[in-house]
Amino acid sequence: MEDKIKGFKDLKVWQKGIELVREVYKATNSFPKEELYGLSSQIRRAAVSVPSNIAEGFRRRHAKEFKQFLNIALGSCAETETQVIIARELNYIDKNTEEFLMDKTDHISGMIVNLSKKL
Repeated sequence: MEDKIKGFKDLKVWQKGIELVREVYKATNSFPKEELYGLSSQIRRAAVSVPSNIAEGFRRRHAKEFKQFLNIALGSCAETETQVIIARELNYIDKNTEEFLMDKTDHISGMIVNLSKKL
């Protein structure tokens, strides 16, 4: 039996986006205090933007608008990936954390692309 999607919280891609946010917050907890309003804040905002835009687009109730918000979420994935690379370059995170976050973000990006194609 196929589950009916009643709201954005039923979307697997939204759920994965929330997981990404949780992991990014965990990773940035150890950033230097001087980064509180710098890279730490930026990477958190980019990650939060992923599920937020998926939710907003879903609520718009029109496929064209939903696709537009999915594209914004896709851009936020790229922004998150870039900031993860910067965090690694600055030695704020280790290689394993970088790979973990990159894999998660890449997986979500693929899910967004696939969902967009289905609309």
